[in-house]
Amino acid sequence: MLPLVLDQVSFTVNGKTIIDRISIEIGTGPRTVILGPNGAGKSVLMRLCHGLLRPTSGSIVWRGENGGRRRQAMVFQRPVMLRRSARANVVYGMKLAGVPPRERELRASDVLDAVGLADVAERPARVLSGGEQQRLALARAWALGPEVLFLDEPTANLDPAATRDVETLVGQIRASGTKIVMTTHNLGQAKRLGDEILFLTQGRLVERTPVERFFTKPASVEADAFIRGELPWS
Repeated sequence: MLPLVLDQVSFTVNGKTIIDRISIEIGTGPRTVILGPNGAGKSVLMRLCHGLLRPTSGSIVWRGENGGRRRQAMVFQRPVMLRRSARANVVYGMKLAGVPPRERELRASDVLDAVGLADVAERPARVLSGGEQQRLALARAWALGPEVLFLDEPTANLDPAATRDVETLVGQIRASGTKIVMTTHNLGQAKRLGDEILFLTQGRLVERTPVERFFTKPASVEADAFIRGELPWS
């Protein structure tokens, strides 16, 4: 994966600055977890990186790709399920991505088996449980063979058992060679799944540091207050 480079990126809505002049390079290697208090701009930053939003100013490019997008996917807190079977959801995603028809069914079977949904592959996706839908969303993304996977609060609405399932899958996807970039409100999850922390507050990138150092020796007053629960979580 070539580096994703953000240069002085800002994003403003109705005169309100959501992302404030962030410059950072995200490349192959550590699992990146974005933390910050409510309203810090975490989800907006993820959408900017994925290309769902355009920055008001600054630039976001894949270095060496003349601004072209790399293979990437994103899974949201509440994934959208199409009105079709679980298998068809996965197949349709690959169709949109231009995966050859002969590969779609085989790859769909492989990922549905990997996420533990082979037994419900023909059931309508919208009748699956919340945990099953999130695993299906991960399968749909994984089937694309992404170089980078953006995860926006992927377990926020799940019970502990479903959360463990999703965390296990994230580990498997990462082991397959995919770079993980995620937001979470769960500090324990950040410790379990992260290698480095990007800490945002009021749209500004305050810290970028290894996960252990962030939780033991935060470099900013804002991060220290956040860890101690003195800033509202999102």
